[in-house]
Amino acid sequence: MTKLHMLRIMLISVWCLLSFSGITAAASVHKDRSSLPITVKSNEMTADNKGKTALFSGKVVAKQGDITIFSDKLIVMYADKNGEVEKVEASGNVRIIQLNRTGFADQALYDSHNGRIILTGTPRVVQGGDSISGKVITYYVDDDKSDVSSGGDPKARVEAIINQPARKNDAGTR
Repeated sequence: MTKLHMLRIMLISVWCLLSFSGITAAASVHKDRSSLPITVKSNEMTADNKGKTALFSGKVVAKQGDITIFSDKLIVMYADKNGEVEKVEASGNVRIIQLNRTGFADQALYDSHNGRIILTGTPRVVQGGDSISGKVITYYVDDDKSDVSSGGDPKARVEAIINQPARKNDAGTR
């Protein structure tokens, strides 16, 4: 294998990683969703005005802008001073969809003001045929970037499955 061929494979791998995480030159525009309304549908809701929380349970679907969260239970936490939504905590069969990416986890914490979702409990994110998993996945929705870690567990590993794009002219040339 020539050095040029090796360099080409490395460049393709880097391109796939960047494409998978959604990082492109045109995608660096900040999309602040914190002022958008959050619509929540569920089977039940319990509000605690003193505790500044609302608990939704049973087939929960929450939507803010281009992000949709599905879960068994969802807790909305409000800020003390202005009553804005501070955080949204989802648990049980969590599935989060944004554009062509889908995240799966046991728990998710969505901080809409900082544009960050933290997935825990066997988290996995899928985009097309590519996927990534680890112990903790932090996804910065406004910046199209993510961090995946083993959560400090020496036995846990981060795993990425990256499919190479198909080439039209390679069929039968080997």
